[in-house]
Amino acid sequence: MGMFQQMKDMNDMINAAPAMVAQAQQLSARAREMPAAQQAALQPQAAQSGGAANGAATAGLDFEPIDGVSLEQFAAVSKGVAAYNYDQFMLPQVAASKGIAPPAWDAAAQGWNERIRRNRGVAQRFNQVYRGI
Repeated sequence: MGMFQQMKDMNDMINAAPAMVAQAQQLSARAREMPAAQQAALQPQAAQSGGAANGAATAGLDFEPIDGVSLEQFAAVSKGVAAYNYDQFMLPQVAASKGIAPPAWDAAAQGWNERIRRNRGVAQRFNQVYRGI
């Protein structure tokens, strides 16, 4: 590779750096907020369920696949993006490598994240699967 190409590549990398840093900061902030948001979302649910099984459901509609994507597949893709420094732009590619089409992944990611936020049982099961991969 020529010196000018190397300089161009370096310039491209420098120009992309602020966006990459901003994305990393957003991911970090979300990761810090998630436990508090999960806990807050679970408080009403635990009261409604009478605290059975610590307020966590272990079966039901919230465990059904979303657009054909199971919780186990969602966890596998979520963990698979770790190989790319948690680059959110890589999620569709990791999902595709596991046989999940981009539209199905988009729907599943949104749906599973919502279920994890509002259902303690889903969050617990996700954590078990994620750690076991």
